[in-house]
Amino acid sequence: MPVVQIDARDATPIYAQLDRALRAAIAAGRLQSGDQLPTVRQLAVDLRVNANTVARVYAELERAGVIETRRGVGSFIRATPLQAHPPRDHERRLRAFITRMLAEADRAGLTIDDVVTALDEHRPTRE
Repeated sequence: MPVVQIDARDATPIYAQLDRALRAAIAAGRLQSGDQLPTVRQLAVDLRVNANTVARVYAELERAGVIETRRGVGSFIRATPLQAHPPRDHERRLRAFITRMLAEADRAGLTIDDVVTALDEHRPTRE
């Protein structure tokens, strides 16, 4: 059984599904730092996708520091679960949090200035 799955019926491009699936497996702890990934060729066969697609994803994950490839040995997980999240995931979660916080503030009759002032008051001082 492959380390990850893709859905051929999904409109999301295969490379994006594979990138997301590998990052999710790391974030969930199914793949851990130091674990060896299947070879490009083996994963391509297991998933029934083009080897160039797998190679592209491995290369992008390596550039992002999620995996490392050791010549003649293989590709290994390098990232921790927190580091494996997609690059824009932090921004997306932050925006969702801010949206919820501002909606709650509005329901409570608070302005954005009230919220910013309160946040500044709770900011740790740097010495």
